[in-house]
Amino acid sequence: MTKENIYGDWAPDVVKKFKSWQMRTILVSMIGYAIYYFVRKNFSVAMPGLTAQYGISNTSFGIVIGIGSLIYGFSRFINGFVVDRFSARLIMAIGLLLCAASNFAFGFGVNISSWITGVDAGPDFINMLILVMAVTIVLNQLFQGVGYPPCARLLPSWIHPSELATKMSIWNTSHSIGAGCAVIVCGYIMGTMGQDLSADPDIINRIAANLNLDPQNSEHLKTIMGYAQHWDAWRWCFWLPACLAVLGAAWLYFGLRDDPRSVGLPELPGTKTGKNTAEGKKNPSQSQFLKVMVWTNRWIWTLCIANVFVYVMRMGILDWGPKFLTEARGMSIEDAAWSVAAFEIFAIVGTICAGWATDHIFKGKAHRMCFVCMAGAVTFMTIFILFPQLPMLVSIAVLAMAGFFIYGPQALIGIASANHATKEASATANGLAGIFGYVGSFLSAIGIGIVADHWGWNMVFYLIIGVGILGAITFISMWAAPRDGYERSNRFYASQEQNEIK
Repeated sequence: MTKENIYGDWAPDVVKKFKSWQMRTILVSMIGYAIYYFVRKNFSVAMPGLTAQYGISNTSFGIVIGIGSLIYGFSRFINGFVVDRFSARLIMAIGLLLCAASNFAFGFGVNISSWITGVDAGPDFINMLILVMAVTIVLNQLFQGVGYPPCARLLPSWIHPSELATKMSIWNTSHSIGAGCAVIVCGYIMGTMGQDLSADPDIINRIAANLNLDPQNSEHLKTIMGYAQHWDAWRWCFWLPACLAVLGAAWLYFGLRDDPRSVGLPELPGTKTGKNTAEGKKNPSQSQFLKVMVWTNRWIWTLCIANVFVYVMRMGILDWGPKFLTEARGMSIEDAAWSVAAFEIFAIVGTICAGWATDHIFKGKAHRMCFVCMAGAVTFMTIFILFPQLPMLVSIAVLAMAGFFIYGPQALIGIASANHATKEASATANGLAGIFGYVGSFLSAIGIGIVADHWGWNMVFYLIIGVGILGAITFISMWAAPRDGYERSNRFYASQEQNEIK
């Protein structure tokens, strides 16, 4: 169906009202989901400060991030079922409110640990702090899993499949906008807030020991003083975004509507699944529909496997970028935050370009564009690691180009899953893909933490590049797949109706 007739024989005033609500849905959910990232990606910027103050290792961080990622994936999966049955806007708003609560709790983690152990230093205190940190991060990831499934249901209801890749790719920039703004804001917080304890020799020695730096070395001393001048700044990386999340929850609840019918508009032509909406007409159960459109759909499963590889690459850079750039490339935490932000800014442009190319070059077949993107990401990651002596700005630009490509598959897998499962099962399909994606994130977190501690950061990037190659191979294996599953859905309902007649 071409762009000129996607609205069929609708009256002009109906088209105008629909477009207005479509734009409102995209913008409100974009901003709301971006705010989710303010209370999610703040942890990666706070990690260097936590290491400086408390000596928490990369392995400990990796375990916490990894477990949280698994919880997030399962939460997305479970909420896919929930959202396909209840109000998407209500669930999304409640999820963001709960994320705010967990972030407030994380900021008070030191106080909670001190209250439980009765001390504010030493091994018992540090171990309890890691436990409290793990619990609050896991809870936050549990609530974060409520964010995406409502959008996976809302957007296919408001956007035609022929435009879904372009418009949902624009929407998907909310990931990069949120993460980019979060690391900039939290980088600013880390570099400007907190107590100035640089005149305290005990604090200087404590930071030096935690970071394994020599305070007699001028470069090392500069790094040590940077943390000493902003003691406890990491706590504000959680408190301030949490305040924003409370406002974001209200924004989502009052700004969104679940589908066109809830505001008196008809369904989009060409998105009917074959389900009989006549009064009193019995349809097959939702479980039967899901079995055909999700559980036995080979294209959904291929996308799920590919998502593992995509998330290893994406989260490896996003979660560990600030630490890698400060420890392996000698950047300040502010410069590292801006570098990761550049990665996200390029990702915004790359996501939009990937969506446009999917609709206009590959005729909506997102999996083909995913292969191109993975090949591009592998190429630039290889350049980044093989040429460490490049000027800093060039090195940042190369890393940013990797971001330009890697976010394309991250967005397009969700779009392809929604199209193949149809709008009736899009949240469930995206929830399933989410589990696989965050298995990849778990493997990335645990693996990178251990590899970085034992074999160094270069080996981490060789590992990420190898995973990217596997992802490209997976995408090319589904080159012949169709654009969407609406024909499959109609065949299912038609066959069920024939069986009923018999």
